[in-house]
Amino acid sequence: MDDAELLTLPKAELHIHIEGTLEPEMVFELAARNNVALPYASVDQLRAAHAFADLSHFLDLYYACMAVLRTEDDFADLAAAYLRKAASQGVTHAEVFFDPQAHTSRGIDLGVVVRGLRRGLDTAAAETCGHADLIACFLRDRPVSEALDTLDALEPFFGSLIGVGLDSAEVGFPPGQFAPVFDRAREAGLHVVAHAGEEGPAQYIWEALDVLGIERVDHGVRALEDPALLRRLATDRIPLTTCPLSNVRLRGVERLSDHPLLDLLDAGLVVTINSDDPAYFGGYVGDAFVEARRELELSDEQLRAIAQYSFDASFTTS
Repeated sequence: MDDAELLTLPKAELHIHIEGTLEPEMVFELAARNNVALPYASVDQLRAAHAFADLSHFLDLYYACMAVLRTEDDFADLAAAYLRKAASQGVTHAEVFFDPQAHTSRGIDLGVVVRGLRRGLDTAAAETCGHADLIACFLRDRPVSEALDTLDALEPFFGSLIGVGLDSAEVGFPPGQFAPVFDRAREAGLHVVAHAGEEGPAQYIWEALDVLGIERVDHGVRALEDPALLRRLATDRIPLTTCPLSNVRLRGVERLSDHPLLDLLDAGLVVTINSDDPAYFGGYVGDAFVEARRELELSDEQLRAIAQYSFDASFTTS
């Protein structure tokens, strides 16, 4: 395959934060629409701020830019723009994360968020003949009680969701404490996933599996530190939604050529490639495939297998 063929290779995207698709141009457009003052003079100045030292540095800017999202139309425009872009890079199905607490904590009604995202995804899906679902993520650096309240508030919108997840700052916030939230979500018939093993240790992946009962591991690259964990993931066919460009931009690995994607594949794991927060990390999922192939010297057979894994790991048929 040449780069153009790889870019449009049919694929699903399973690790994408809709707030992380907020391109600098849209930040300024929505700021003007909603009369929001920005601490940046131009799109170029904002884009220049995308040189991150680590996950916490990124999250500071990530949450600051969300201030421009105010109305149902804002969320609809954001979601539609993402899915159109993703479809141009081969995505026929997306399972899209959003952070309810990041919006309700600044006074945005939860219905505005969910209805807007759902409308935008449906509009773009009809245009592209694609499909997209929503996964509501809890912020792990916020209290468990707040996550439980958020789950209660989401109940009227369960018909618009396929699952729940866990994201935000990882180190120092082990996933096991969120067991009551995930137990209730599973009882409600929702799928469960969680970020684990991005910056946090392999032990967080064990906790996410055995305490939260997750069905997919988001990131999971630090599983390589624990041979027993690798065997568990391979035996149980628990997918990892890796994000190579994100790992480089957040200094998890120095260069893309150092990324452990090949080691995870060689260990027999179900590994997918995703974009995470493409507006901040330099590329959408097709771009990530192209760059990973170039830097890791992946074969066409391996790339097709990764694309197939993305459909196998999705919740579309379960």
